[in-house]
Amino acid sequence: MKTKYAIVFICIVALVIIEKESNILSRVSDKLIQRQTPQQTQQTPLDYSNTTQNGSLTMLKILLSKLAGTKRNYSSLSEEQEDELDELGMHSHSGGRKHILLLATTRTGSSFVGEFFNQHGENMFYLFEPLWHVERMLTMAAEANNGTVLAGIYRDVLQGLFLCDFSPLEKFISPPPQDHITPALFRRESSLSLCEEPVCTPVIKDVFERYHCKTRRCGPLNLTLASESCLSKQHHAIKTVRVRQLETLQPLVEDPRLDVRVIQLVRDPRAILASRMVAFSSKYQTWKAWAQDGQVPEDDEEVKRLKGNCDQIRMSAEVGLSRPRWLRNRYMLVRYEDIARYPMQKAEEMYRFTGIPFSPQAREWILRNTQTTQGASGIYSTQKNSSEQAEKWRFSIPFTLAQVVQRVCGPTMKLFGYRFVDDEKTLINKSISLLEEKPFN
Repeated sequence: MKTKYAIVFICIVALVIIEKESNILSRVSDKLIQRQTPQQTQQTPLDYSNTTQNGSLTMLKILLSKLAGTKRNYSSLSEEQEDELDELGMHSHSGGRKHILLLATTRTGSSFVGEFFNQHGENMFYLFEPLWHVERMLTMAAEANNGTVLAGIYRDVLQGLFLCDFSPLEKFISPPPQDHITPALFRRESSLSLCEEPVCTPVIKDVFERYHCKTRRCGPLNLTLASESCLSKQHHAIKTVRVRQLETLQPLVEDPRLDVRVIQLVRDPRAILASRMVAFSSKYQTWKAWAQDGQVPEDDEEVKRLKGNCDQIRMSAEVGLSRPRWLRNRYMLVRYEDIARYPMQKAEEMYRFTGIPFSPQAREWILRNTQTTQGASGIYSTQKNSSEQAEKWRFSIPFTLAQVVQRVCGPTMKLFGYRFVDDEKTLINKSISLLEEKPFN
């Protein structure tokens, strides 16, 4: 009996320790942003060390298991049993709620693919590029050069948002929200959840909102109402092009309050470069000059940056495809080209992977938006004649630049099954496929 009381006492002490830790905001974030933010009652960021808090939780589970006389000690389970529990969603305390993270880089079709989930219906809370605010504010900060620090901040903000806590994100919105109200949230209009009642409040005269809702007129975004809407939804999805390394998300994926499913979207690096040269024309003047000259200095910083981007994408995919224990049944790799060719089939596969029913609304949106006219398909449009989009880049990128991409991004292209071309004639010959049939999942 004394032993039992001792265990109860230890459990209470452990709970107090965890409660204290969960109320401490990230030291790194606080150092970077020195203004006060309103406290909220939702969950707070993970500890960057990923040791104390997780260790305390693990110890508490063991103690509680002993007290209850059960054998529910996950560390003693076989990998097969772990997999079964993961598939059943029994390793998280998310209450059946799924948390989808769509990882990509710019110009990979991520806005288009994100709509597959945004259009799911009333049970989905979708956010479009919330990390834009973090990246923008930290661009000038010296600490932003530290990839580990930045990755930790990204992870904390994502965790808060998945738990419907907007306070970590509020620290990075400029100008600062007043009483949790802001007219400055990036691309608010790209989230149906932020433009529907009750989040859509009455219009306030003389308040300018750059990214205002398009489907209806709304007042500035009330983040408290957004949080309440988020909590009322069955599933959550976030699209981001700012997470560079998949392994930095391990503490997020292992958070027992979440049931995270990661979808990594990739695209042919040659197509990405061709698209960026159009979408971000002013930033790619050097590449355009090289295309004119026919000479590309491969020791140039621009080429090194391209190689670095390719390497990061490849290394993240290698982590995911290696199926580490923390990502088992939680990672999916999808090529944009496959989605462009078979949008409905790939959407079904993605929904099946997440464990969320494929809604009629999402099906209808995909049908309506993959058979559009040329005039409706702008640079940032989510309306695509998808089969044409997959091949369009082959006629816009100069062969000289395609060769450069093949040299510096070769390992990445091989991993994802993109075929090399040896001459311009092959590049522009649509009857020759540059895509290997390659299963990843």
